Amino acid sequence: MFGLADSRPTRAAQRFFKERRANVTFVDLRRKPIAPGELRRFVERLGAAVLLDTESRAYKDLGLAYMRLEDDEIVERLLASNGLIRLPLVRFGNGFTAGPADATWKAWLTAPKS
Repeated sequence: MFGLADSRPTRAAQRFFKERRANVTFVDLRRKPIAPGELRRFVERLGAAVLLDTESRAYKDLGLAYMRLEDDEIVERLLASNGLIRLPLVRFGNGFTAGPADATWKAWLTAPKS
């Protein structure tokens, strides 16, 4: 799980997994920025536009609502500013989510192990 320790959605995700006694590795993006390769995995699965937090202050301050950005431009901006990433980013095997996704997480945890 990637997120910010003081982010409300990240704390909610941590609480979700903790309540279900799931072991989660948490990476605080303030201490260690996301690696370009890791971000690329999320972009390949979800798309760059999904990872962009259009409700964030950084998004509004940079005036991105008025710009048309290609996927590679979005990725560059996400790598430059953690404030633009929809948090938390959660990876579970081959499953990926960006932002709160309780139903998906629950499905991951209740799916039969193969």
